[in-house]
Amino acid sequence: MGYHVVDTDEVDPDPDRPCMRRSLSEVAGISEMAINRYTAEPGEELPLAYHYHDEQEEAFYVLSGTLHVDTPEGTLKAGPDTLLTVEPDNPQFAYNPEDAADTVDVVAIGAPAVDGDVHVYEP
Repeated sequence: MGYHVVDTDEVDPDPDRPCMRRSLSEVAGISEMAINRYTAEPGEELPLAYHYHDEQEEAFYVLSGTLHVDTPEGTLKAGPDTLLTVEPDNPQFAYNPEDAADTVDVVAIGAPAVDGDVHVYEP
């Protein structure tokens, strides 16, 4: 059938990431968008590098904590129940700062899911 219920806490975290990332697209039967759940302790980063995408739009829905996102224009902050979006060709680097009081828990959605669409940004 075309329906899936996924307990994200039951999905094994991806290895070799700067924070806990659970890739949800495949287990949810989704192929046209990337869906990930990130849990970052204070001092942990979400991506592997400051980066941008040619085609992919990204949306970060903050479940708890405060997500910080560095951009060339400054740092954006998104707290619980906040949606932060990033359009293609806009560099971003998401993290939970070292001095944060809480863990940040985020659901990130990117579409379209395009291989090779991520590029390192050098500020």
